[in-house]
Amino acid sequence: MTLFLFCLIVFYASCSVAGQLFFKRAMSEQVKSPRARRLLDLAAGVLAMTLGFCTWLALLHRFDLSFLYPFEGLERVLLALAACLFLREKMTKDLWIGVSLICLGTIFVAAS
Repeated sequence: MTLFLFCLIVFYASCSVAGQLFFKRAMSEQVKSPRARRLLDLAAGVLAMTLGFCTWLALLHRFDLSFLYPFEGLERVLLALAACLFLREKMTKDLWIGVSLICLGTIFVAAS
């Protein structure tokens, strides 16, 4: 795996995570943001997810799905960390165990 390929995979996962974070912020009932701010968050989420989707398509064009798909586990890990950092969500012990198992599974599948 080249550094460029790894960077593209991380970019794809980051776009997907950013999109989810923007969607959550736009749809959250706890945030008393003006309507324009919520629409801006929603649009940012759509843009981030679109960039991620286009990157995924470019990766699929060049590599086998069986090679790329295990890296989708990175999304779950990044999303859990980002939710903790940016949305101030509580990370429980069970959630950390689950994230660790996802990482371990991704390593096993990618190494095979």
